[in-house]
Amino acid sequence: MNKIKMLNRISIDGYFASLNEASSGMDWFIHDPEVDKAAHAIGGKMNTLILGGTTYRLFERSWVPFLRNPDAPGHLKEIAEELTGMTKVVFSRTLKESEWENTRIYGERLIEVVRQLKQDSNSDILVMGSGSIVQQLAEERLIDEYIFIVSPVVAGNGKLLFEHVKPFDLKPVEAKTFESGNVIIHYLMK
Repeated sequence: MNKIKMLNRISIDGYFASLNEASSGMDWFIHDPEVDKAAHAIGGKMNTLILGGTTYRLFERSWVPFLRNPDAPGHLKEIAEELTGMTKVVFSRTLKESEWENTRIYGERLIEVVRQLKQDSNSDILVMGSGSIVQQLAEERLIDEYIFIVSPVVAGNGKLLFEHVKPFDLKPVEAKTFESGNVIIHYLMK
């Protein structure tokens, strides 16, 4: 059976997004291309991406323009092409359709659909952002690996990644530090 891997940036106090809608909740992120490359290497090649509606809209707004822009930086265009090629499985009660290639939208049945994806997918599956999706999948113990990019920031408030999840244990695999102050921590479910 394929694994579900979660990749999220978090502050050292456990927030994955700020409450600042103008910045799409990412105003405290410390971006570092080296961290992005390392996280991609840890996650490996995957061709299915699970997203909630809010994260999906942010991704679509952010990445699709790079596909059409001949002057887009090469590394950003590569990411946009990779995301476009992935099957994007979106769970949203408000989003009904999308023009972004390879997108499937579900209004409900998250757990049922994800269990079926784990059986049917031809690669591991990635979950990014999408705090409510992560919480529901974590609660059902459907996430096999957790990859955190920890920014050296105390956010103080925002959206907690595991706000309403019963406790569970993880097994550490590796941790990498970067000059930017970011740390990647990789865990497996016990």
